[in-house]
Amino acid sequence: MKTNIILIALMFGAAFARAEGHRFVCTDYSQGKVCIVAADGKVEWEYPAKDSNDVWMLPNGNLLFTTGHGVKEVTPDKKVVFDYQSKSEIYACQRLANGNTFVGECTAGRLLDVDPSGKIVKEIKLLPEGKDGGHLYMRNARRLATGGYLVTHYTDQMVREYDAKGKVVREIPAAGGPHSAIRLATGNTLIACGDGSGGHRVFEVDPAGKTVWEVKDGDLPGIQLFFMTGLQRLPNGNTVISNWLGHGNFGKAPHLIELTPDKKVVWTFADHQAFKTVSSLQLLDVKGDVTKNEIAH
Repeated sequence: MKTNIILIALMFGAAFARAEGHRFVCTDYSQGKVCIVAADGKVEWEYPAKDSNDVWMLPNGNLLFTTGHGVKEVTPDKKVVFDYQSKSEIYACQRLANGNTFVGECTAGRLLDVDPSGKIVKEIKLLPEGKDGGHLYMRNARRLATGGYLVTHYTDQMVREYDAKGKVVREIPAAGGPHSAIRLATGNTLIACGDGSGGHRVFEVDPAGKTVWEVKDGDLPGIQLFFMTGLQRLPNGNTVISNWLGHGNFGKAPHLIELTPDKKVVWTFADHQAFKTVSSLQLLDVKGDVTKNEIAH
């Protein structure tokens, strides 16, 4: 298996800095599942999840993930212990330190706190009453340590930061359609953009809005970037990105790519038999409590 992974990496112009890859959890939107993948690339656990776009490994070992129109928490032995369902499309979820779950409802344009029983205990409406945001209104959204929110508005090609009451406090233009945005420990914001005009890229901006790092299609020899979705910044400064291969691009590039700050590729994952479109990921060999914002992805 190790030899196969290395050959896949070399095929896409990448070289490994380690004998094995990362153990990680991910979603496959097109095949409707969430999976845990071992460091040798073997799928060790999977669970059906239609149109899943966001996933977390919780400190208790359970997985929290979106399911198209809902959010579930499932134990390692596949028992459902939390299940929120909605008429709205849902692309974002996050477990909070108080045990509640943050849910980003796309078509409804709502940012919600849901308690363990499934009751909505906080609601921020981003759209006028009665208006439907549509399929592309927003993708990933995150509750920040400040209590505010970071939301990727795909249609508007804009990342907006809201305060705890839903007031816009910052806007970051993101050509191509932003899919994911995370707030780094430095205060910078890392953003992944889709395949619209000006997209096919991941970029990092400082609090003043200046781009301080970027990787775009054409920067990585032998690897084409399509629709950039998932993100994770590692403690060593490397960045892992997911390269969503939908819209007619199945099998054309690695699903996951790890880059150094100077954009050298040190790891890729490109199993096109088990996976079609990896959208969200979390590396499981990076320590930290996701409920305390110790891991941002």
